[in-house]
Amino acid sequence: MSDLGEPRAVDVDLRKLRYFVAVAEELHFGRAAERLHIAQPVLSRQIRALEQDLRVQLLTRDRRSTALTPAGEQVRKDAVSLLAAAGGLRRRALRVAGGTDRLTVGFMPGITVTAAVQALTARHPGLRVDVLRTSWDDQTRAVRDGRVDLSFVRMPADRADVCLRPLFSEPRVAVLPRGHRLAGKQAIGIADLAGERLLQDPDAVPEWRDLPHRPPDENPRPVPAVRTVEEKLEYVAGLQGVVVLPRSTALFYTRPDLCQVAVTDIEPGQVCLAWSARDPGPLTLEFADLAAEIYADGP
Repeated sequence: MSDLGEPRAVDVDLRKLRYFVAVAEELHFGRAAERLHIAQPVLSRQIRALEQDLRVQLLTRDRRSTALTPAGEQVRKDAVSLLAAAGGLRRRALRVAGGTDRLTVGFMPGITVTAAVQALTARHPGLRVDVLRTSWDDQTRAVRDGRVDLSFVRMPADRADVCLRPLFSEPRVAVLPRGHRLAGKQAIGIADLAGERLLQDPDAVPEWRDLPHRPPDENPRPVPAVRTVEEKLEYVAGLQGVVVLPRSTALFYTRPDLCQVAVTDIEPGQVCLAWSARDPGPLTLEFADLAAEIYADGP
């Protein structure tokens, strides 16, 4: 379907892109149609129309599976950013049209933002500041789609279309059940966890991927689909595995049936402020400067 002839202008329909992203994430037309609340034949027609608009094949499909082509994978990546930017445009326009001074600040679990918020409102008594708790999956997406003006994020984070300003770093700890073989130790190395099951995205603990002599598991159990800290800790308490968290997060979620052991040979967790690279606005930049001063010595 690819056409390498003379380039032409294409007005991309955001609705078609939204439909395509649903199919790309589900890799199943039936589930995507249910998620979008539309009929499957309608969805199929919209995807074909998008392929015709772009003059590339986005998906390969047979009776048993649906897969992205290389072009489809590229469009998926670009579409996610484009849809987020469109959502942010709308939210920012509505905010300005409302005529109210307002700032929304996102934050990851374990990070307290009160001091920076109070410092800004002290300078601007009429300013309304809202806060929004984010997660590992959407900490920078919330910035791109306009849900927040800026956000306290934990690295590594998706850097696309955002500016990042380092604030502070902190040690990381392993969270274990009270009866675990390593419970009670003052500190451990990451290799001490080699035989454990990690209940989080390995990207959050890059050192995990490089563990030496990690014993193979002949009957690996699937890692539960967990998103929140609370869910992860429930599984740890239920003897399903372990997690490695920033110290502030682990302390915030202290439980009597769990313990925390410092992991001394991995990089500390880095906290940054993230805001949109597209015209962030003076209040956003002022807040970033205040936060940098307040957190200069750590959380």
